[in-house]
Amino acid sequence: MPFWVYMLRCADGSYYTGHTDDLDRRIAQHHAGELPGYTRDRRPLRLCWSESFASREEALAAERRVKGWSRAKKEALTRGDWQAIKRLSRGSDRPRCATLPATPGR
Repeated sequence: MPFWVYMLRCADGSYYTGHTDDLDRRIAQHHAGELPGYTRDRRPLRLCWSESFASREEALAAERRVKGWSRAKKEALTRGDWQAIKRLSRGSDRPRCATLPATPGR
């Protein structure tokens, strides 16, 4: 039985990521407001990405990974823009730390 990781775009523009073993049922529950929590007051919702995995453990690991991504990286995922995901993974979108001058006497 496959397990799914999915991402919803909420009415307020935020993203929600979850996992389930029945994608159609879970999305219907979100749309109906049957699930307490984040999405209930942020409807309507739109499924913008999903992927199947062989086990619940793999799906949960993928969910946690995607939840930690930046908004830009999540949006690249919804577009299927793997080059942008790779670029954003390297951190090239973030400013580099300045090199501190050497402290005299150390």
